[in-house]
Amino acid sequence: MSTDGNKKQFWKRNTAKVPGSLIKAGNKPQTTPGGKPKKATTFQEFESITSDAWDVGDDDDELLAMAAQNLNIEVVMETANKVIENHSKQQEKQRQDDAGASELEEREEEDANEEEVEEEEEQGEEGEESTPEVSFASEPSPLGDGRLVKSLSEAPIGSPKDVSLHRQQSLPHRPTIPMVARIADQNTSGTPAMTEREASRLDKFRQVLAGPNTDLEELRKLSWSGIPRQVRPITWKLLSGYLPANTERRESTLQRKRQEYFGFIEQYYDSRNDEHHQDTYRQIHIDIPRTNPLIPLFQQASVQEIFERILFIWAIRHPASGYVQGINDLVTPFFVVYVFEYIKEEVENFDVSSLQEETLRNIEADSFWCMSKLLDGIQDNYTFAQPGIQRKVKALEELVSRIDETVHVHMQQYEVEYLQFAFRWMNNLLMRELPLRCTIRLWDTYQAEPEGFSHFHLYVCAAFLVRWRKEILDERDFQGLMILLQNLPTMHWGNEEVSVLLAEAYRLKFAFADAPNHYKR
Repeated sequence: MSTDGNKKQFWKRNTAKVPGSLIKAGNKPQTTPGGKPKKATTFQEFESITSDAWDVGDDDDELLAMAAQNLNIEVVMETANKVIENHSKQQEKQRQDDAGASELEEREEEDANEEEVEEEEEQGEEGEESTPEVSFASEPSPLGDGRLVKSLSEAPIGSPKDVSLHRQQSLPHRPTIPMVARIADQNTSGTPAMTEREASRLDKFRQVLAGPNTDLEELRKLSWSGIPRQVRPITWKLLSGYLPANTERRESTLQRKRQEYFGFIEQYYDSRNDEHHQDTYRQIHIDIPRTNPLIPLFQQASVQEIFERILFIWAIRHPASGYVQGINDLVTPFFVVYVFEYIKEEVENFDVSSLQEETLRNIEADSFWCMSKLLDGIQDNYTFAQPGIQRKVKALEELVSRIDETVHVHMQQYEVEYLQFAFRWMNNLLMRELPLRCTIRLWDTYQAEPEGFSHFHLYVCAAFLVRWRKEILDERDFQGLMILLQNLPTMHWGNEEVSVLLAEAYRLKFAFADAPNHYKR
C-alpha cells in the first residue's frame, strides 16, 4: 500500500468521531455567505482532527554548574558531555549485567532440561505400556520472538494500544516506580531516598532560603539540577514570582493573594452557567476527569471541583485566549507540589478530604496564581490560531534538520509533519509524553531557566526527539512513525533520564540560541 494510502487510513481510523482538539471553547467553524464551510488552512485542518490522546544522581553538582549564565562555553560543553558519557557507561554496565544474568539462566535451563530427559527415560523403562503425555501447546506465532512490532499492517493485533503495549514490553526490566510519589528523591536506579550528597544539597537550599532576602540568582543555580522535595513548594513560589524575595513580606503577600483569588470565586464562579460562559464551563467540566486518569488523586470529586474553579476563573480573566484544551494539564504539577507541602506520605492515593478546609483553600489559591504566572509567559500558545505553537513547531523542524538531518529526512520521506506530533509537545509542555514525576523534575529546571517554559522548552523537545533516533529510523512507514511518536516508551523514566535530556538540551541551546541563523537553511 502507498504512503498516501497508509496516511489516509491512519488518520481516518484515529480521528473519526474525535471532536476538534485544543480548540477554544465556544468557537464554531467559519462559513461562507453561501452557507458552505470555509476552506481551512493547513494548521486549522490539523487542529480540527487532532486526536486528544490522554497518556499517562551523581552528576547533580556538575549539572548545577551549567545553570550559571556567565560560564565559559567550553566548560559547559565539557560538563554536558561528561554527564552524557557517564550515563552511557551506566547503560553499558547494565547491559553487561543483563547479558550475564541471561547466560546464567540459559545454563540453569539446560541443566533442568537434561534432568527432565533423564526422568522421562527412567519412567519409560518402568512402564513401557503407559500412554505418553501429549502437549497441546500452540506453536509460537511469527511475531512471538519478542521483536518490536513496526506497523499496524505487520502486527496481528489491530489497535495502536496493542502496539504501544508491545513497545513497553520490549523495554528492559526496570523497578516499578510510583506515578507521583517520592518524585524528588527516587530515580530509576532505585537509590535510597536521601543520600549524603542529597542531604548536603538540601542544606545548601535551606541556607539560601534562610536569609532575610533570598538570593534568587543563587536559588536558580541550585534549582537547575533539581529541587529537593522538602523545599520545592517554597522554591517554586519564589522562582515563579508569586512570592517576594523578602522574607518579612511573604506571609502578608500569601494572605492577600489567597483572599484575592477567593474574591474572584465569589464574584465570577456563579456565572459559569450563564449563556456566554456555559460553553467554557462545559468544556472544562468534560476535560477535568480526563486529567491524569491513571492517578487516583485526580479522580476525587473535591480535587476535580478545585480544578474546575481554577480553570474557569483563569479563562474568564483572560478573554484573549479563554480556556483551551490542554491548559487543564498545567494545573496538576503545581497542585501535587503544594499538596506535598502539607503531607509526608505518598500523594498518588492520598485522600485530600483528610486535609483541613483552610489547607485545601491555600493549595487551590497557590496553584491558581503559579499556573497564571506560567501562562503569562506562553499565552500566545492559546490565543486565536495559537501562533506561539505554530512558531515553535516550525523552529523545532528547522533545528532538527540541522542537528540530525538523517532523522529529519527520514520523516520527510514518509510524509510525517512535525505539527502532527509536536503540536501536543508544545501545547502540553511534554506532559502527555512523560510521567508526572518527570514533568515535575523538568519544571524544576524550567523555573530556573530564563524563559524556561517557552524558549528552553524548544531545545528540550529537539533533544527529546533525537533521543529516539534509532527507534524512528527503524520505522518504515507513516503509521509506524506516528504510533511511535504518539506512544514513546517513557513510563519507566526517572531523574537520571531527565537529567541527560536536560544536559543535551542545554548543549543545543548554547550552540544555537545566540545564533538562530545556524539552524536555518
